Amino acid sequence: MTLSDQQLDRYARHIVLRDIGGAGQSKLLSSHVLLIGAGGIGCPAIQYLAAAGVGTISVVDDDVVALSNLQRQILYSDHDIGTAKVEAAGAAAARLNPDITFIALRQRIGKDTRADILAGVDVVIDGSDNFTTRLIVNDLCLAAKVPLVSAAIGQFHGQIGTFTGWQADAPCYRCFVGDAHDPDDCDDCATQGVLGAMCGLMGSFAAMEAIRALTGFGEPQQGRLHLFDGLTPSMRWIKLPKDPACSSCGGLTA
Repeated sequence: MTLSDQQLDRYARHIVLRDIGGAGQSKLLSSHVLLIGAGGIGCPAIQYLAAAGVGTISVVDDDVVALSNLQRQILYSDHDIGTAKVEAAGAAAARLNPDITFIALRQRIGKDTRADILAGVDVVIDGSDNFTTRLIVNDLCLAAKVPLVSAAIGQFHGQIGTFTGWQADAPCYRCFVGDAHDPDDCDDCATQGVLGAMCGLMGSFAAMEAIRALTGFGEPQQGRLHLFDGLTPSMRWIKLPKDPACSSCGGLTA
């Protein structure tokens, strides 16, 4: 891809990075990232992906903007209350970078979600708030061999990992959580609370990991889970093993 003069100027700070350069920026412009959720994690991720020039950004969410979202979901304002999140997010992304293509998918991921939702997608960012959705997304990504960046937050804590379970020695998300389920009385941010700035941190990190997967800069992060403690504050990472008995990726190799 040949970059226009305007693109050379807009993305100059990426292009001068040795590990990205013009080739990496061209790759971003021709890439497609799918986000699951336009909430606390999805909002900052959308901002940075759009600003970075990711050519196509698809977002899946069936919710509308509420007043209680505005403490952490920074794409939205009072004007957007009652509007579908994917519509408000698309308008915000267009203001940030009119050159990108934004695909709004006002729906919910479920067992009936078709595999073609990942058609042409290069990376998935999952910022959903329940295990049921996360495990469905994991299995879709495995079948399509699409890298999955999974980010989660709770109160003052966050975690993020990149999963490519079809590769030898690389775990999938189910290797990490097992056959987890959402109990009927599970707590969420409405009852437990969440630090808004932690959403910004994890959403930005998710965007960075998606860009890493697309351009190949730095060290590969498959099999690492990054843990953030906002109270201390501190961060660390742990190695996640591949589970040979995993019902999703056990026995799969690239």
